Amino acid sequence: MTKKIIVFSGKQYSGKDTVAKILLENLKDFKRIGLGDAIKIEYGKTIGKTFEEIEAEKHLYRADLIKFANEKRAIDQDYWIKKIVEYPDNVIVPDMRVKREYEFFKSQGAYMIRVEASVEARSKRGTLVKADDPTETALDNIKDWNYVIYNESDYETLKENAQKLLQDYLQTV
Repeated sequence: MTKKIIVFSGKQYSGKDTVAKILLENLKDFKRIGLGDAIKIEYGKTIGKTFEEIEAEKHLYRADLIKFANEKRAIDQDYWIKKIVEYPDNVIVPDMRVKREYEFFKSQGAYMIRVEASVEARSKRGTLVKADDPTETALDNIKDWNYVIYNESDYETLKENAQKLLQDYLQTV
């Protein structure tokens, strides 16, 4: 069996992880593994914090996490991608952010999803930090997503839209 990869792109608080969770409820043979999770785990080791501690207050660590991730990418541009490839199961990656990740996952035949939400909608969900960073903007001009989902409303609407996404995905595999 060929490993299947589903990846999400979108700005902070667009709903990428929420849509990924909805898909995971239906795709039992997939596991979630985020690039950001690997970053948080490794960064946590450098400052003596657990993944859970960082995740609970990620807005406090966001700028340092971006810097740390970019430092590793400067050493090996595929550093974080390789963490995903090492994982043996079908995966949902809820946080693709830069062009190299996009190009790599596309070359692997991943199903590519963009989650869109306005600044207004996203700022109601959390504090936007470093919104002009390349990790937030690098994929804004990509147009060849397999699917684009819009998240401007409530959870129930998002869940309905995620079910449509799921049906589209199941028709392609």
